[in-house]
Amino acid sequence: MKALYKVGDQKTFQKTVDVQDIAQFESGTVHNVYGTFALGRDAEWSSRLFVLDMKEADEEGIGTFLNIEHQSPALIGQTVTFTATITLLEKNSIHCKVIASVDNRVIANCSTGQKIIKKDKLENLFQQIAHS
Repeated sequence: MKALYKVGDQKTFQKTVDVQDIAQFESGTVHNVYGTFALGRDAEWSSRLFVLDMKEADEEGIGTFLNIEHQSPALIGQTVTFTATITLLEKNSIHCKVIASVDNRVIANCSTGQKIIKKDKLENLFQQIAHS
């Protein structure tokens, strides 16, 4: 794992809300706004941007937690800016605070956790689970 970042470093990601991101389930559409589950996916992606830089070729990141406080809607066509800030770097763990906003309006406060692990260790774990 490459030691490229420190606590307080930030990455930014922008996502334009599309119809595929709306709040909908098997039972149908709930609202034509950015769904919490899609927001979570994109919050995790914004913190994964650190992992992509930090992992070696024989390593991969794996999510350990995702917390979302969805505070305000984002409409289809609006651009959401995700700002991920590293809050913890310890051994192979990286935790981030992620703020999602549309212009100056915060739509969500999130936190994410990921670990960087050797690919073969992950594959062995997945195989053990598949055969248990």
